[in-house]
Amino acid sequence: MTAAAQPARLLGIPLGDFGFFSALLLALAAGFLAFFATCFLAIIGLLFWNILGHNHVNYADSYRDVAFPIGLAVLAFGLVFFTGAWLRRRVSR
Repeated sequence: MTAAAQPARLLGIPLGDFGFFSALLLALAAGFLAFFATCFLAIIGLLFWNILGHNHVNYADSYRDVAFPIGLAVLAFGLVFFTGAWLRRRVSR
């Protein structure tokens, strides 16, 4: 295989054999995973911040200020990466 025909890899997993719909689903799944993981970590962080610091920060801030922007950023990056891998495979045929 030439360098142009090799599929994109993420942690050694070839990602170039997915169709367009699969690429969109993978990007959406990555965005959801990032949203929920950072939301969980932000809520746990706010829990400790409120308990240890005797603060009264609203837990909804973890969704709005942390999880939502990170989820959107990962979704945008995933759309660019996965659709780019799909386009690269389509063009190199």
